[in-house]
Amino acid sequence: MNLMEFIDMGGYGAYVWSSVGLALTVLILNVVTARRAVKVELERLKRRYGNEPTQGAS
Repeated sequence: MNLMEFIDMGGYGAYVWSSVGLALTVLILNVVTARRAVKVELERLKRRYGNEPTQGAS
C-alpha cells in the first residue's frame, strides 16, 4: 500500500478526510472558545474582587 492508496481510502477518501477535517475543526474551536471564556471570566472576577483586601489581611 502506498501513500496515494491510503489517502484515496478505496474511493471514499473525500468523505473520510472531510469528516476528519470537520471533527478537528470542531475540537479546536471548542478548546479556543473555552479558553477565551475562562480568560473573560477571570478578567471579570479580577475587576469585581481586585480592589478588595484579602481575608485575614490586616
